[in-house]
Amino acid sequence: MAGNVFFSVSMSLDGFIAPGSLGELMGKQWMELQQWVFPQRFFRENLKLGEGGEEGRDNDILRETFERTGASVMGKRMFDAGERMWPEEAPFHTPVFVVTHEKRDPWERPGGTTFHFVNDGIESALDRAREAAGDRDVRVAGGGETIVEYVNAGLIDEFSIALSPVLFGSGVRLFEAVDAGRVALEPVRTESSPRATHLTYAARKR
Repeated sequence: MAGNVFFSVSMSLDGFIAPGSLGELMGKQWMELQQWVFPQRFFRENLKLGEGGEEGRDNDILRETFERTGASVMGKRMFDAGERMWPEEAPFHTPVFVVTHEKRDPWERPGGTTFHFVNDGIESALDRAREAAGDRDVRVAGGGETIVEYVNAGLIDEFSIALSPVLFGSGVRLFEAVDAGRVALEPVRTESSPRATHLTYAARKR
């Protein structure tokens, strides 16, 4: 049985999920947006940053998201940023399908991550990700434009948003181009920690 298709992102209180340019990634605002992630034990283990770290609900959510994901889909912009910043052992440890116009052979990394470059659209990338994931879920990892493409196409089953207590003012706004008339949401879960508020919604066509 196929799993769900979901996205999970960190979002500022004013609706942004990334700075406006790749050069600002890892800057002060980005670090504040992701401040709930970096101290967590699972994050540190997954990126081989050393022992220790926080253990609590934030840590559990990171681990649960990783364990449910059998394959990921992302856009070219996110891949371009990650190719520069991810360690040699990329943090996915599953197949990743990159939606792009670039023709490129699969890029295999240590630790089980292989990037596959898909040139014939978001639905083809999702079909391949579903096949690779088996009965586990498919995560649409980003960026914002790619997530919204899948939302507008009615291909997302679940929204998962970690709301961080930070304001951006400008940047990549998650729902900038969403077709709100086609999407209905049902609240599933709200969980708060000292670092973030985690919101989960089931999505369906309106």
